[in-house]
Amino acid sequence: MFFLDRISFRRTALGLILVGLGLGSTHGVSLARDDAAVIVDYNTGDTRKQYDATSRELEARLAATPPVLSQQTVYFTQQAIQKYEQIAAQGGWQQIHTGDILRLGANTPAVAQVRKRLMVSGDLDSGYSLSHVFDAYLQAAVRNFQLRHGLFTDGVVGRETLAAMNVPVEKRLQQLRTNLVRLTAMGGDLGQRYVMVNIPGAEIEAVENNAVVSRHTAIVGKIDRPSPLVSSRISQINFNPFWHAPKSIVQKDIIPRMREDPEYLSRYKIRIYDQSGSEVDPKMVNWQSDEAVDYLLRQDPGDQNSMGSIRINFANKHSVYLHDTPQQSLFGSNYRFHSSGCVRVHDVRKLVSWLLQPNGNYDQQVVDATIASGERIDVNLSSPTPIYMTYITAWGTPDGIVHFRPDVYERDAAGDLAIAGQDS
Repeated sequence: MFFLDRISFRRTALGLILVGLGLGSTHGVSLARDDAAVIVDYNTGDTRKQYDATSRELEARLAATPPVLSQQTVYFTQQAIQKYEQIAAQGGWQQIHTGDILRLGANTPAVAQVRKRLMVSGDLDSGYSLSHVFDAYLQAAVRNFQLRHGLFTDGVVGRETLAAMNVPVEKRLQQLRTNLVRLTAMGGDLGQRYVMVNIPGAEIEAVENNAVVSRHTAIVGKIDRPSPLVSSRISQINFNPFWHAPKSIVQKDIIPRMREDPEYLSRYKIRIYDQSGSEVDPKMVNWQSDEAVDYLLRQDPGDQNSMGSIRINFANKHSVYLHDTPQQSLFGSNYRFHSSGCVRVHDVRKLVSWLLQPNGNYDQQVVDATIASGERIDVNLSSPTPIYMTYITAWGTPDGIVHFRPDVYERDAAGDLAIAGQDS
């Protein structure tokens, strides 16, 4: 699976657990049993015990998935196009019409519509019944679907899952074709070690020797403040950094907040400096105007710092970077488009430890100790690492699994090639 880090593996493993229990497969969940019995059996103690054992197996299996930017992915995406061409030729899938949230135990005609939809895409075996009862096997199929679409794998057909199910096959096929061009264009030598940020998936891969070392959930740019496409090299790590508020954030965010809450800056330890470097009392600034844009606003290091404890620097004309965040709860959301263009990284310490391996003196313990010191420390990478901020919304992986992500910036619809470096 593409986006597994520690937190997302725990939630994603749930989406495949019935596969590991023999209740389904990566090509679709299958069975032929009484619905009520299945609902009961899913919650037995034996099932829970098997879950713990299977989780470890799933983690190893999912870790073997090839990097998104690889010749393997190009090949499997070509295979996915053929699969979806066949689905389209057979009429695709029907829209599901329901205003209800569908979950385990639901009994409604809409459940049968969900079954049909998942059978067509291969998430549920076509030999399964069209019962109106939402049983554990359908729940597993829904989780499999959610897993492929980067959604929280709760097995519930809510608003976001339903919207993904109702995307026509023709649009999915076009996504695959568009992204095959992108993947092929990025299929050259990317380096022995590199970092890939997939913006629409809000996901990160650290890759070494064409294998994924770690995967991280991310927070990327809002629709009106999109993260750019970048091809660069990571050159420096800042521990316990100051945060200098960009003028755009001062104007769009900080000034409106100060109008509502005059204590905002002091509470978040943000100081104001004039052009001579002298500190300015916030009470001396006219917050009813844009006067604050002419000052430097700098946030002290600490738990409240907008960049958390780490900033990862690479040259680019947009002044974006990767960083930690105090808002860890956002990583557990389906919608992770909250930044002003920079990329927030879950489990960033693990990524930094890997980036600093060539330096020879920064393992996980040293990274933790450096952060705990509270001191501002800058470390230059002895071997700058390539970074590619890309825009991939569809791709194929082994076992016939096809992944889709939302076209948040509408670059697919525009036929935009959208490859790393285009906006650099």
